[in-house]
Amino acid sequence: MAQQVTKDTQIGELLMMDRGAAAILMQNGMHCVGCPASAMETLAQASMVHGMDADKIVSEINAYLASK
Repeated sequence: MAQQVTKDTQIGELLMMDRGAAAILMQNGMHCVGCPASAMETLAQASMVHGMDADKIVSEINAYLASK
């Protein structure tokens, strides 16, 4: 079964799961994925700061992970 993320998944944890997910975050306007402070933020927290829809990002990441 493919790994899945939730809004409570930390960005650092996500990137350890699959570095390719960084491209999805950046395509959605979250360009801070390389910042050390972002590693401890959850997808929900980072989405809120960037004015993004956390559900949409989680859905895109899970679709990407399921396709592997």
